[in-house]
Amino acid sequence: MNPFVIVGKPLLASIAVIFLVACVTETETVFTEEASMTEAMEQRVALARQYIGEGNYEDAKRNLRMAVEIDDSNAGVHEAFALVYQSTGEFELAEESFQRAISLDGDFSRARNNYAAFLYGQERYREAEAQLELVVKDTLYSARPQAFLNLGLCRVQLFDARGAEEAFMRTLAMQRDNNIALLEVAQLRFDAGDQRNANLYYDQYRRVVRQQSARGLWFGIRLARATGDEDAESSYILALTNLYPQSAEYEAYQRSVTADAQEVQR
Repeated sequence: MNPFVIVGKPLLASIAVIFLVACVTETETVFTEEASMTEAMEQRVALARQYIGEGNYEDAKRNLRMAVEIDDSNAGVHEAFALVYQSTGEFELAEESFQRAISLDGDFSRARNNYAAFLYGQERYREAEAQLELVVKDTLYSARPQAFLNLGLCRVQLFDARGAEEAFMRTLAMQRDNNIALLEVAQLRFDAGDQRNANLYYDQYRRVVRQQSARGLWFGIRLARATGDEDAESSYILALTNLYPQSAEYEAYQRSVTADAQEVQR
């Protein structure tokens, strides 16, 4: 659910973690003597995930501790613990919990995907790629398009342009309007000198977003310069200046202007 910001050589602020917080309407008063232990545990985990989504980590931990007392061998409990620890900066505990979840259920694709997100955040791209290559083999995983997207982003960081584009195209085969994948493919085509297809993917990206990101506008500026479209370049510069004056992309644009001015003076 967290889209990424990429500049030039892709610089990602964060990977898109498929953070599926259950919609929970029950309150803690639902726990009755009639409820089975399994149901009680699942409800505790659901409440914990709700608290995680709200940023209430202490109540999340409290419910997870209760869930562990019921069943310490449930992979979902340990994955939820990992998400709490990751959110609170307790990275060693987060990794232990992710690994525990996966060891308990090797087919738990959501946990692997979230573990890959964690590894990505630690700049351990090769390890993240390995986890995601397992995730995308799960054809029944509901978030498979996002897993392919994350795989592509890992490969970008590993300078595997061909592998990255293949992964992004798999995302687009399942989600034609995935704006992140569209922009990434546009960037990869541009880097390969294929301005025609870069422009096609960028046009499609612009059609599916209500407002371009700073990265999208900075890419548009560079593409317009390369194709000699001065009107488009001016429009994107104006939008980037007005919408994202504090962004890394705007700083990159300013540096490009300074470099061009210095080149003229030589």
